[in-house]
Amino acid sequence: MSDDSVRVRGRPGTRAASVTGVCDALGMHDPPSEIAHAETAHPEIAHPEIAQRAHELLAALAGPDAVLRDDQLTAISALVAQRRRVLVVQRTGWGKSAVYWIATKLLRDDGRGPTLVVSPLLALMRDQVDAAERMGLAARTVNSTNIDDWAPIFDELAAGEVDVLLISPERLNNQTFRDSVLPRLAGSIGFLVIDEAHCVSDWGHDFRPDYRRIASVIEGLDDDVAILATTATANERVTADVATQIGEDTLTLRGSLDRESLALSVVRLESGAERLAWLLTELEAAAGSGIVYCLTVAEVERVAEFLVAEGVAAAAYTGSTPPPDRERIEADLKANRLTAVVATSALGMGYDKGDLAFVIHLGAPSSPIAYYQQVGRAGRAIDSARAVLLPSPEDRAIWNYFDSTAFPREEVVRQVLDAIEAEGPIKMTQLESAVNLRRGRLEALLKVLDVEGAVERRGTAWVRTAQPWQYDAERLAGVAAARKAEQRSIIDYIESDACRMRLLREALDDPWAQDCDRCDNCTGVSSDHDLDADRVAAALAHLRSAEFVIEPRKQWPRGFDLRKGNIKDHLRAQPGRALAFGTDPGWSSSVSAAVEGSDAAVPEELIAGVVRVLNRWKWQRPTWVCPVPSRSHPLLVSSLAARIAELGKMELVDCLERAEGLPAQRAMQNSVRQAGNVVDTFTVSGAVPGGPVLVVDDTSQSGWTLTAVAEVLLEAGSGPVQPLVLWRRP
Repeated sequence: MSDDSVRVRGRPGTRAASVTGVCDALGMHDPPSEIAHAETAHPEIAHPEIAQRAHELLAALAGPDAVLRDDQLTAISALVAQRRRVLVVQRTGWGKSAVYWIATKLLRDDGRGPTLVVSPLLALMRDQVDAAERMGLAARTVNSTNIDDWAPIFDELAAGEVDVLLISPERLNNQTFRDSVLPRLAGSIGFLVIDEAHCVSDWGHDFRPDYRRIASVIEGLDDDVAILATTATANERVTADVATQIGEDTLTLRGSLDRESLALSVVRLESGAERLAWLLTELEAAAGSGIVYCLTVAEVERVAEFLVAEGVAAAAYTGSTPPPDRERIEADLKANRLTAVVATSALGMGYDKGDLAFVIHLGAPSSPIAYYQQVGRAGRAIDSARAVLLPSPEDRAIWNYFDSTAFPREEVVRQVLDAIEAEGPIKMTQLESAVNLRRGRLEALLKVLDVEGAVERRGTAWVRTAQPWQYDAERLAGVAAARKAEQRSIIDYIESDACRMRLLREALDDPWAQDCDRCDNCTGVSSDHDLDADRVAAALAHLRSAEFVIEPRKQWPRGFDLRKGNIKDHLRAQPGRALAFGTDPGWSSSVSAAVEGSDAAVPEELIAGVVRVLNRWKWQRPTWVCPVPSRSHPLLVSSLAARIAELGKMELVDCLERAEGLPAQRAMQNSVRQAGNVVDTFTVSGAVPGGPVLVVDDTSQSGWTLTAVAEVLLEAGSGPVQPLVLWRRP
């Protein structure tokens, strides 16, 4: 049996022209092959009548030469004839969506209720709607972008006019949807599909708490409602976890994860400028279009700006890209009007362009499983495609940052539960005062506790339920260890001289993993380029020309007792500047060495960078410079302020004093705690000049230190306060 989505009768490696477009829409993309080891027949599930009808549906859709795989037919038969619970773990491009569209059609023809598809991304949902409609199925979607359409869609559902409803997992976390819509929906649906089902498992690389709500959906279904879960990225542990969650006696169909068209390689370069220069050289010679993945939004924007400035048809795509712009960018990439889309993982699961010629990573994901999922976008309907990874020294710092967002320690969780129980109903701002957790981590924690029944939302507040709850320390430790193991695996992938596809497949516990004979290690063919020195210099100049603006705080935190409401204009700082931000490849390595090392005078290299920042700044020129008292780097900050004053011929006035004995500001995790740790802790000694002032510090993260400093200086009679820091932390 071919290890492809469809088998086309005729010479291997060819594809009937009439099949290509429709197969692409269904996820049937990869060139046919003769590998026969990926599937196992299940004759006990075979149903000749279903098989004949399924082949007729596919033939009507994709042409008379298209043939379903054995496992596709097995899954369809189990779902339609036996109403079973089925987990399909197959590589991208295998044709998982064909299973649920054909099964939906057969179930609807048999009088069953509509299909509910839980799908994680808008891009995926749009493609799935298109595919369903090609099958003659009436498909609708309910998500955050079409709230005005919900009522008419639910009316269509009630009237039996909708065959498929696609929802995002976030809808399951919406109280109104859960209380008003889901009970009626659960009672009427005939088939449940959980797409990208690895998100259900906290052992998976992309766990999403909202997916845990699916368990309550399953509990509300009749026993004879078929359930299908699909994923391309699940190792054995995740597979077992997902299978257990969707029900007893789950039929798991797992196949080879080889991508026969994909050639993997790694290019190791020293600097961000070299990586940008390599990327530009690569894209100028590229045949076709593809995706360039970056680990952060800031990096996406930097890279896209550079490529566009150098004449490459490129666009940036992140989680903050507005939905209409996302749709336009996706369409432009599909039509090859763009050479590259520079993206975060927001352009990932389910994006369907069969002839995507390359996937390039500037920076390594923390998991080989996540990397496999992303490179799987390429080469699904063409004979060959490239996947190149350019690791960065900053990768581990980014991984560590995301590790810091993991489930909190037990004592912190208990503090949250105790505060809710003591004060509930309690609002988020009150919780921030009670517990030292930043807003994002607190929201994520509450979402998990809500899913697990320990707390529940009532309007904008939270209450403790009567349900007992235990901190599962053993499981959480196991998940953390699994994350560290994944990081070690991606490092092994980068550094190893073994077959790269084998390494990825082994990370996913693929029992058929073998050398691919296509990657750089197998062939000895490198993806290196001879880099032009002028191009590297231009890339470095671009990276070091980035403007990092420090927007002033305009409101005091809600729930903050020392100040209330808006910060008055006459006591507010002006927009400031930072030389470096986060892990940016322009200045961050030099700045972090100065800021995180032992205290020393500011290096002249950084002074040169600061001078360029000041020269670009459209400001009200300061007449004096004021250093912020620093507990950890007093020499660094004072020397920076002194050098700026000297070069700019401005007066240096060291007039700020800071209260002793307070916790380090970096230890404060949320806005209420951060503001409370610095407000009223600075005082001014002596008279201050009345002109505009440049306030100098080493770092800024929350902005509250600069806010507090601006307040006391302006109250003392200073002119406009304009902050400057070496490093703006994320």
